[in-house]
Amino acid sequence: MNATPKQKKLISLSQFILEEQLKIPHASGEFTALLSHLVYAAKIVGREVRKAGLLDDILGATEDTNVQGETQMKLDQYADNAFNQSLKICGHLCVLASEEHEHIIPIPGGYNIGKYTMAIDPLDGSSNIDTNVSIGTIFSIHQRLEPNSKEPGGERDLLQQGHLQRCAGYIIYGSSTMLVLSTGKGVSGFTLDPSVGEFLLSHPNMQMPASGDIYSANEGNASYWSPEVQAYLQKIKSIEGGKKPKTARYIGSLVADFHRNLLKGGIFLYPNDTKSSKYPNGKLRLLYEAAPMAFIAEQAGGMAVTVKGERILDLTPKELHERTTLVIGSKKEVEEFLTFIPKA
Repeated sequence: MNATPKQKKLISLSQFILEEQLKIPHASGEFTALLSHLVYAAKIVGREVRKAGLLDDILGATEDTNVQGETQMKLDQYADNAFNQSLKICGHLCVLASEEHEHIIPIPGGYNIGKYTMAIDPLDGSSNIDTNVSIGTIFSIHQRLEPNSKEPGGERDLLQQGHLQRCAGYIIYGSSTMLVLSTGKGVSGFTLDPSVGEFLLSHPNMQMPASGDIYSANEGNASYWSPEVQAYLQKIKSIEGGKKPKTARYIGSLVADFHRNLLKGGIFLYPNDTKSSKYPNGKLRLLYEAAPMAFIAEQAGGMAVTVKGERILDLTPKELHERTTLVIGSKKEVEEFLTFIPKA
């Protein structure tokens, strides 16, 4: 007779966060409650993503543009509204910022002012929505500069260095919906079980392999990249001496490219276009994309730097929508990239 399969112990995200909270003396539970509001909105967005193609008001572009001058997709707006409506009235934030909005999103009157800030990219990789490619949400949480203040927060509370983040994470809407987060004590992954409506711990203690054979870059722009970046790419693609070249995998959705490399190892590069007048410092946003991903990468044993070799988490944002270059991935791969950067 076959033995009864041993059921895997399942831990929900809420249970996991509560257990982590108990390890912190004087924890108030505010952070746990804040995450519950984020997760609620993520479930709503994930539900709509799964309906894409079935509903007329989900796929396709709108007639609007966001603060970066980019055409907004319908699901872009839906996700932005879902997260904003859930988070700004949760009572645990002092200020909210969205990649889709030029200015900060203040806490409405009549709601409690909390001690945390959040910067969120509601829907990363939105250009892939109509082709059923994985997309995601990226978020970053800081503690406000004056934790005991009951006054609304401001832009300065958001413009903090990445290494001061209290939590960073992303939600990837793919073959399954998965939330990956770090509170500064490693990285954990939770997969949404639709049958119970809960995120369950599926990837405890996630570690990025120290090296990997995958590189992710939009090589269509390679002619406009710096000589150092071009030389690095030439090296990792070389077959001299019978060496096996690295494998190119580029989705064009930061969440999807990073998630694959987190699991399998590799390196992601988004250099600046040396001939671009629109994005001279790179295209990715420091506050909404680069810093939270860098926090996760380092907590998983990886690295994240600019094309000049600066540690992403040491950069101080000067404005809400500041852009940066990004080289992120397995520690040995990023270290090899740094050998091509001239020492200051």
